[in-house]
Amino acid sequence: MNIQVKELNKRASGHAFEVILSPSNTDAKEFPLSPLNKKETSLDEIKRKLDAAEERRKVLSGAEVLKQLAEKRACEGGSAEGHRGKSCNLRRRQEKLNQRRHTKRTDKKLEEVKNKKAMGKLICL
Repeated sequence: MNIQVKELNKRASGHAFEVILSPSNTDAKEFPLSPLNKKETSLDEIKRKLDAAEERRKVLSGAEVLKQLAEKRACEGGSAEGHRGKSCNLRRRQEKLNQRRHTKRTDKKLEEVKNKKAMGKLICL
């Protein structure tokens, strides 16, 4: 096999080459990279392979169905736990909100008392 390499105009990114492969004999009819000759398969062998493939599909589809059912059950079970978790979070948030409201009320009352005392002192002076 003869190999010819021609350098093309240089590109901004680097060099560019053209590689030409040609057979050493011009009479060569067989291409060296041709696929190997396959043996002929019998009808029985083809049927056996088809049956095996069908069996694999059945097993895989059965496993897939079981997997989907397991995921569905997990989602259903998880949703009940999720609702419990959400309600628990909601209760915590409500408690925090009530605490904040309570502290704001007490702070407001203390501020009012302080203001009244300050006003009382101002009036007394």
